[in-house]
Amino acid sequence: MMKLLNEYINKKEEICRKNDMIAPRLFDEYGVNRGLRDENGNGVLTGLTNISKIVSSKIENGKKISCDGELWYRGYRVETLIGDLGTEELGFEKIAYLLLMGEMPTKEEAKEFKKLVGKCRTLPTNFTRDVIMKAPSEDIMNSMTRSILTLASYDKNAKDTSIANSLRQCMQLIAEFPLLAVYGYNAYNHYEKNESMFIHPSDSRLSTAEILLMLMRPDKKYTRVEAKVLDTALILHMEHGGGNNSTFTTRVVTSSGSDTYSTMAAAMSSLKGPKHGGANIKVMEMMEDIRNHVKDFLDQDEIAAYLRKIIDKEAFDKKGLIYGMGHAIYSLSDPRERVFKSYVDKLAAEKGREKDLLLYESIEKLAPKLIAEKRHIYKGVSPNVDFYSGFVYEMLGIPQELYTAMFAVARIVGWSAHRMEELVCTDKIIRPSYMSVMEKKEDNE
Repeated sequence: MMKLLNEYINKKEEICRKNDMIAPRLFDEYGVNRGLRDENGNGVLTGLTNISKIVSSKIENGKKISCDGELWYRGYRVETLIGDLGTEELGFEKIAYLLLMGEMPTKEEAKEFKKLVGKCRTLPTNFTRDVIMKAPSEDIMNSMTRSILTLASYDKNAKDTSIANSLRQCMQLIAEFPLLAVYGYNAYNHYEKNESMFIHPSDSRLSTAEILLMLMRPDKKYTRVEAKVLDTALILHMEHGGGNNSTFTTRVVTSSGSDTYSTMAAAMSSLKGPKHGGANIKVMEMMEDIRNHVKDFLDQDEIAAYLRKIIDKEAFDKKGLIYGMGHAIYSLSDPRERVFKSYVDKLAAEKGREKDLLLYESIEKLAPKLIAEKRHIYKGVSPNVDFYSGFVYEMLGIPQELYTAMFAVARIVGWSAHRMEELVCTDKIIRPSYMSVMEKKEDNE
């Protein structure tokens, strides 16, 4: 059957390509903002949000001027939120409360919320065996998405889209995501890679970062520095405005009246795309390629020469991209990367990876200049948060199959906040317009 189907598809592929092709000039002729972005890279305004704010430019003397990037959560700079946690406190649950509820929790409210999330961090009886281990997959995002949709079958009020019920479902999913991710990987690692399998039970007393590290390690052990760095990474990935692809998907599906489980499954499908959530994996692949071709990590000229080959499409994947450099919104700097960098330094020192860190820092310094030389850039180029996140995950011993899943464990908080805001503020389905350029093949007169 598959042989016949593949033979048929091979014959029909070109027909599909021909009939689905729309001349690029038509998009310009009709003023279509492809990707919902104008020619200057500015997003088309499709909604309002009170959850977060991204700043990459300011107006001075009537002109738009690029500035250092800013990221705000519910009225607070993300740098301030992380700085106020100090060097010891793990703040994932506290910042999750802020994004969900819209205000900073008191000490008692933060304690109560963390306790509730911890108590919710459990799966239905035999769920791990019957669902997660039933069909293990290398694609952990697909495994998680299947689990999310199946969890709806265990919820007697799955279709109830009231504010209270949706908030309850969101809190439960925030708690369950670490289990879905790690258990999904452990099943794949055993059944597909023939490695030993361990399924540790959750511990309601631990924070999200601690749970992830504990579940992933046979001996359950981790250092405070490891937990703090991962906690910081999760906070920085929690939320990034309503216009990013997966969050916009959340709002689109919510606007249709769909349930929480279907909405989050749709967001997961969006996030897993390599143009969105998989960027840090490309950075890691690129860095491995650079290590294999650059002999002296301290030789700036040698590093620059190889980066030029990458930009000129002569090396690595020949796409001409230095992954981890540049962002759709930020220009001069990504505030998440700037905050994260200091924690990367601490972890690299603990792990004895200072030499690798020097290579990253050299590329961070050289790449923007080299890209500017070779490309016509309407805005600045700077490293984004994904430039270092893969390096951090590697130092923490997190397998690459879980990189995008780590993003999802964090971003479920932002998705939940936007789902709640969409439910509260809007009762209108999101439906943009597409102009038809179809050629009529019959006369209807």
